[in-house]
Amino acid sequence: MGKLILYGMDISPPVRACLLTLKALNLPYEYIVVNLMTGEHLSEDFLKKNPQHTVPTLEDDGHFIWDSHAIMAYLVSKYGKDDSLYPKDLLKRAVVDQRMYFDAGVLYQDGLRSITLPIWLRNQTQIPQHRIDVIVEGYEFLESFLKDNKYIAGDHLTIADFSIVSTVSSLLIFSEIDEVKFPKLSAWLKSIESLPYYEGANGAGAKQYTEILKSKNCTIIP
Repeated sequence: MGKLILYGMDISPPVRACLLTLKALNLPYEYIVVNLMTGEHLSEDFLKKNPQHTVPTLEDDGHFIWDSHAIMAYLVSKYGKDDSLYPKDLLKRAVVDQRMYFDAGVLYQDGLRSITLPIWLRNQTQIPQHRIDVIVEGYEFLESFLKDNKYIAGDHLTIADFSIVSTVSSLLIFSEIDEVKFPKLSAWLKSIESLPYYEGANGAGAKQYTEILKSKNCTIIP
């Protein structure tokens, strides 16, 4: 196999999703930190690798891929010992894809990024209640996904779980999961947190992310 290099930053949820995948596959890789806060992603060197200047970015033997969902699917498809994390069966794969699109469009974009982007860019620390409501609605959908399943996309672990847990663990600072209202979601999160590689790949970075946001002293407004 070629040399794998992941460019990223631990506080980034999409980066953490890729780290979970790399750890689950037990793949050797080099991790190069790209500090978004200081603009390293806008350097001439990084722009040559990824003109969209986003993290995560994966380098595999001189080839570059970005977007966490694309990276995770690529890693499992190329290096997985089996297809359990990203099934080859088209129907099962479609369910995994749908969950990842849900993560990208609803949980991450409509939920997390709509709140944090104004914080990062404009130091806007007042969060409208309707933004929190979007997060809770996302939890409701996840609870329904888990109604008859132990995992987000079926009866076994997939990259959809990695994608969604990296976002959900970053949303908790804005809205904790009500164990009474969302028992399936709560149990799922505890199950993922028990994975032997979870803390190093996602837990520690999520805590860093949370601490930074706590320091902003955000308030929720009507």
